[in-house]
Amino acid sequence: MQASRVWYAAMPGVLVVLWSTGFLGAKFGLPYAEPATFLAYRCTLVAAILVVVAMLTRAPWPKSAKAYLHLVVVGLLMQAVNLGCVFFAISLGVDASVTALINGLQPVLVAIIAVSVLGERTSARQWLGFALGLGGVAMVVWRKLELGVGTPLGMSLSVCALLGLSIGVIYQKKFCEEMDLRTGTAVQTAAAAAAMWAVSAWLETGVIDWTGEFIFAFVWLTFVLSLGAIILLLYLIRRGQAARVSSLFFLVPPVAAIFAYFMFNETFGPVALIGMIVSVIGVALVNRFS
Repeated sequence: MQASRVWYAAMPGVLVVLWSTGFLGAKFGLPYAEPATFLAYRCTLVAAILVVVAMLTRAPWPKSAKAYLHLVVVGLLMQAVNLGCVFFAISLGVDASVTALINGLQPVLVAIIAVSVLGERTSARQWLGFALGLGGVAMVVWRKLELGVGTPLGMSLSVCALLGLSIGVIYQKKFCEEMDLRTGTAVQTAAAAAAMWAVSAWLETGVIDWTGEFIFAFVWLTFVLSLGAIILLLYLIRRGQAARVSSLFFLVPPVAAIFAYFMFNETFGPVALIGMIVSVIGVALVNRFS
């Protein structure tokens, strides 16, 4: 019982670290594969693994076409739109840390939407935390843009990724609360795979250079991020308020920026550091007070 309590308490931190590596894994593997093709292979393998797991464990499948439709919508939003736009943005030269920073605005959008759609109550201190988090992220993004990092199209795609994830979290909370994590995630990932195969056939050559670096990135993103982090995110959404869970994403930008500094020499100066500290204070306020 004590071990389970420790693991549950550690879940948010684990999620932040794993989610941060997704941006880095994309940058690590994209020199060897086009974005949609990369994601098409990844989502197909993840969906296949989850189907096998579901069959072996006799997990319940959705009982209606409407339930399947809701799962497909979440899969398209949280995986096809979010991951697809992130991968395309990074392939266009946007820093992994900048993409993570823009995605870090997700808690603000979720908080605003959750109040009207889910009826979740947000305290004044939580709103202060959201404001600090937003301000901190804005400071870092502003500094990066001032240095000429990224392109208008890449930044726009990063914003689209933010919208996909934010709306997907709310939709998941409202319509997919009762889904089995094994079968539900399998359906969602299969929907994303189909979308990525379509985009790949439309825009890309489908060629992959199977280098050691690409295989490492592919394995990490497939097994650790898709099978680990996404299922963990869905579990935490089920256990807690959507707005509070989403506030964890304020911590992803600084963690991703630190990793990116050591792995890709993506630098951040005093202004960015101050912004990261402000974001951490904001997420502490959101999570500490109900």
